[in-house]
Order: sequence, then structure tokens, then C-alpha cells
Amino acid sequence: MAKDPLSTDIHFWRIDSARHSATWHTGRGAEIAGGRWNPKGMPIVYGALDAATAILEVAVHKGFKSLDSESYILTEVRILDRAEVLVIKPEDIANQNWLVPGSPSRSQQEYGESLLESRPFVIFPSCVSRHSWNLLMNPALAEGHFEVVLQERFALDGRLNPP
Repeated sequence: MAKDPLSTDIHFWRIDSARHSATWHTGRGAEIAGGRWNPKGMPIVYGALDAATAILEVAVHKGFKSLDSESYILTEVRILDRAEVLVIKPEDIANQNWLVPGSPSRSQQEYGESLLESRPFVIFPSCVSRHSWNLLMNPALAEGHFEVVLQERFALDGRLNPP
């Protein structure tokens, strides 16, 4: 069983292409494309509760080659009030296939949308790493409830993209 994500201060991590790093907090990418827990048209910021999972979440979509050859920024964010965070545990998920890698269903996106419409932060289990957690932020509700701890250039260990 994965560690309780609320057992310490809550920080989340993102990796963004350098050209989008200044607007990381808008949720524009997820608004355009939709995501695992949100339909198109709903801006949501996806992050991970640790930097390693943030790397995997980007790599599963972009590949290690992209992370090794393009400019990215790693962002760490602290949530100011843990009472603003809802944790969805694996047993809370109606359809366990929603936690399996693959394309999301309409019902899955509607479930996430229903939670995120009224909460600034929701933590879900990661599909990329079963013992890790993702944090989703509704930018319309989260303003003033978080602070950026750091933003720095991200450099991938080249061994993850061997010749």
C-alpha cells in the first residue's frame, strides 16, 4: 500500500518545456487536450508528489529522448493549507481500470471533473507508478493557496536515453 500522501507537508512537482514554464499554473495544456481526470475545455494542472514521478509522467508521454534533448524546467510547489486537498485512494475509485495505463474513458474524465469543479487540489494514485501519487490543481480555485518553492532547469541523466 502506498504511503499516505498527507503525512507530511504537501509539495508537488512538474516538468514543463521551458517555453511554457512561466504559465505552468494555468492548466492550458490539459484544457486543450483533456487528460486522464479532466475533459477538454477544463483547465487542470497535473503534478506529482515527488520529482521522480513527475519525470516518469512526462517520459510516458514525451519519451526520455525529449527530456534529454529539449529544454525543460522543474517546478516545486507547496500547498499552503492541507485542508484544501482531497485524497482519492485506490479503493475510492469506482472502476479499477481507471488506474491502469491507457486512454481515459468519458466516465473517468467526468468523475475527475466532478471532484475538481469544487476543490482546488485533488490527489489521485499514479497510473505510471502504482506506489506514487499525482496532484491535480484547479487553477481557478487554487490561486492564493500555493507557493512556488523552486523553478530550475531540468537535466535528465543521460543513462535514461542511451545511444
